[in-house]
Amino acid sequence: MPASPPDPAGGAPGLSVVATAALAAAKTYARDALAPETKRAYAADWAHFTAWCHAAGCPPLPAEPAAVAAYLASLAGLYSRSALERRLAAIGHAHRLRDLEWSAGHPAIRSTLRGIHRRHGSRKRQAAALTSTELRKLVAACPGDLAGLRDRALLLLGFAGALRRSELVGIDREHLRVTADGLRLLLPSSKTDQEGKGAELGISRGKRRETCPVRALEEWLEASACRYGPVFRKVDRWGTVEHRRLGADAVRDILLRRAAQAKLTVHGSERLSPHGLRAGFVTEAYLAGARDEQVMDHTRHRDLKTMRGYVRRAKLVTDSAVKLLDL
Repeated sequence: MPASPPDPAGGAPGLSVVATAALAAAKTYARDALAPETKRAYAADWAHFTAWCHAAGCPPLPAEPAAVAAYLASLAGLYSRSALERRLAAIGHAHRLRDLEWSAGHPAIRSTLRGIHRRHGSRKRQAAALTSTELRKLVAACPGDLAGLRDRALLLLGFAGALRRSELVGIDREHLRVTADGLRLLLPSSKTDQEGKGAELGISRGKRRETCPVRALEEWLEASACRYGPVFRKVDRWGTVEHRRLGADAVRDILLRRAAQAKLTVHGSERLSPHGLRAGFVTEAYLAGARDEQVMDHTRHRDLKTMRGYVRRAKLVTDSAVKLLDL
């Protein structure tokens, strides 16, 4: 059986009851240091690596750099650059939790990665920016039943709030405050707020009834009779709204299903992903003249360079220096 990721705190002989309880609490807190999606990904990656080590006859902990390099080479051509980097991060995370020596920059590992990227290519397909043009097609594919009302509210709120999947499905009724002007949304935590300090967003009412995120959310809340707890829940095939929260993967499933019904496709160099709602917000806000600080305050981006990457893609042709040439 593949080994489990090591615990950050374990018992030690001779400890008092108080110290043992404190170590148990430390172990619990350490497990909560990562987002649930990251923990699931790391656990799967670690299980894959340990299974490979057992088959290869080498120890996963501590892992020799040559063994890690061989493992990465066995995945060459099968996984994207980001997937390989995440596998490497999961291995490093397991070592750091056990306080074992680890260096992802070891020459054997880095040289192997560079060779893989050079031979198999390192460019990854980015999420296609879904602007209001694509969004209108998506919501038009959502019927007036419960599932349709939920999906319409989820897609519109995801776009207007520039929300990540985990943030969308993490919304509770208690986090919403609807006013005549719009919506105040509290995000208790997010990818860039692992300490749970929280952030509050303001979402204005839309100009059009069919694409107003606040109206769509109000209609879903009324139809689902959601008074507390998770806002976005599963709707079974009989039209019953369940109490359990949708998972983050459900956001992708909903987007792909509605896109198929709307016959919405993206260029082959890009991929259809929920992240496209967030990228679409940045793209459209910039093209409408929004300032850097306005966009970053809303999207909660920490890095201006990352946020501007979306803008560069949007203005790649319209702001090209070629326009200045006498052609």
